[in-house]
Order: sequence, then structure tokens, then C-alpha cells
Amino acid sequence: MRYWLFKLGFFALLLILDSCVEPFSPPEVNSVEKYLVVDGFLNVGQDTSRIELRQTQNVNEPTVNLSVEGAVIAAESETGESYNFTDAGRGLYLLPPQQYNENTKYRLRIKLAGKEYMSEFVEVTKTPAIDSLTNRFDAGQDAMIFYVNTHDPNNNTHFYRWKFEETWEYRSAYYSYLEVVDKKIVTRNKDINQCWGSMRSGSILLGSTIKLSSDIIKDLPLFKVPVSTNKLYIRYSVLVRQYALSREAFEYWTSLSKTTQGTGSLFDPQPSQVTGNIHNVNDSKDLVFGYFSAATEQTKRLTIAPHLGNFPRCMPPDTFDIVCRPNSDRQCALETAALLMSFGGERAEYILGAPASCIDCRTQGGTTTKPTFW
Repeated sequence: MRYWLFKLGFFALLLILDSCVEPFSPPEVNSVEKYLVVDGFLNVGQDTSRIELRQTQNVNEPTVNLSVEGAVIAAESETGESYNFTDAGRGLYLLPPQQYNENTKYRLRIKLAGKEYMSEFVEVTKTPAIDSLTNRFDAGQDAMIFYVNTHDPNNNTHFYRWKFEETWEYRSAYYSYLEVVDKKIVTRNKDINQCWGSMRSGSILLGSTIKLSSDIIKDLPLFKVPVSTNKLYIRYSVLVRQYALSREAFEYWTSLSKTTQGTGSLFDPQPSQVTGNIHNVNDSKDLVFGYFSAATEQTKRLTIAPHLGNFPRCMPPDTFDIVCRPNSDRQCALETAALLMSFGGERAEYILGAPASCIDCRTQGGTTTKPTFW
């Protein structure tokens, strides 16, 4: 009897708990406000400065174009010089290399839709050179791990940030040398079998030597490339960009990293509001997200050919009629969207074809233009 009473009580408790579950949607998540997001820095070295403007959105809204265009952006020095960015479209603003005074402070000014945003003045941080980039294959993770080595002989840097741009060569499963142009089968004049893919880093990569006796970064793992991506099958190249940070900038990026890159476990830091050093000049309640800094930049490239991975596989090619037959239920080569890949002679009645994803490497997001550094 007690057993059945226990089971009855247990199911009743489950019913009560289930009935108490209600969706929780805090007002911050459903906010209709669109806040400005500023990403970029003043490159006081020999490369172009890039500032990207985006806007926040309600997490329950479908993804839309969040680029902010039409802004007027300038970097201003404490001594009165002003450097104007140009609008490159899609929320990207560019400033070509200039002759900067590295011993003064700079700030960012943004004018947008009747509003004015300004950063605090920041000192220029001078970045030491990258000593070397190395790589080692980790069999346990089945991935190539990339490491960075650097040091500051003056023992002044202590805080570092890295970005990287990866490029890899790849092939489509089948080679195509025919195509349809104006309803005629002709020899293809462009190779769509060989492509190069590229991607910029999205993670926040930081390092610090503040607790060390010397300002040396040795064999710090930056990122890994799993073999399953097939980026390592032919040739792979990575360009690493290194920046020295101020303590304030390092603390900002550390807080942002903890907030955005947590795994979602119980012991992760709770989400918090990380705004940075940019504010609305006339409205302190108008939040702005981002941190403006000024620094020199150091770069280093590493290219490897580890031949890890597999040759791409795809569905077997099919045959198509060359001559379109009105009463035939077979697909005609001149009308199909499939790309043509082999031809059986001048009087052949059939031709081989396959889906574009099997033949055209560009469908995977790459380009057939070889990079200048390849």
C-alpha cells in the first residue's frame, strides 16, 4: 500500500512541477532599443585603420542586416589633428595609413543621425614583433594547433591581443571542362575546380605576462584547425596580427570574452553589460558598446602543407541527353542546371554532369583567384 501511495505522490509532484514552468522573457531580452556597436582601432602603423559599426537587436528577432551606414567618423589627436574615415559601405569605415605622432593621445568621434558619440583619449601602445609562429599536430584532438611566441625586451607591454586570417586551397570533387553558353556546349574557359577559401578569426584571443618576471609569451596556443574541416588537405596559410593593449583595454576585452565565449555551464560568469570607453555626448543613457584604442600592429604569416584530411567526395555523375527530345522523360544537358564534366566525342548523344556543389568549388564560398602571397 505504501508503495502505491509513494508512486501516486511522486507523479502528483511531477504534475505540479510541470504546471509551474512558464517561459521567462526578461525585458532586456525583448528591448526594442537599437544600440550602437563600435569595433575597430586606430592603426598607428603602416596598415589601414578599420572601424565597423553595427547595431544591437532583440534576440527574439530574426537576423537582419545590422550594418550602420552614413556615419561621419574621425580620429582626433590631443594636439588638434583630425583624420577622417571614408565610408566603404556595409558598416565599414576605412582610414589609409598616415604619419601619426605616437607620443600623443587619440580619440574617436562619430556623428550619426543627429547624435554624436565620442571615446576617451587613449595613449598609443607600441606592439613588439612576433618572434615566431609554430604548429603541432595533436592526435588526441585530431587537429593542428597553432602557437605564438613574442616578447618585449623593454618589459613594457604585458597585455596582448591577437587576430588571425586563414586561407586554404581546396578542390571540387570533379573537374569540369565544359559548360552551356547560349544553349551551346562549349569548352570552359575558367577553372572552377581549384579554389581558395578564407576566414577571419571571431574569437577574442588574449595573453598577459603581468604575473611573470619577464615580458615573454612562449608557445601560447592561439587556435586549432580540426582535420575534419579539410582545410589542411592541400595547403594552409595563416596571417596573425598582434596588438599591445593598455590595462584598461585588456580588462574590457577580458570581460567581453567571459561574457560572450562562455560554454553556458552553471559555473560560467553571468552575462553582464560591457560597454567600453565610448559614449553619447548628449545622452548618457544611450548605451554604446565597444572600446577604442590606438596601437601599432605586428604581423607574421605561416604557410604549411600537412596533407591532412580527405579528397572531397560527392554523388556519382549522371548522363544527360545532348539533343533535347520532346517526348523523352530524360533531362536534357542544355536545360539542366548541372555543370558538365566530360564529353564522349563529336557525335556523342550523351554527356556527363553532376550538381554544381560537386563541380564548382565556388559554391563552398571560395574564390578561383589565387592570393598574391600564394
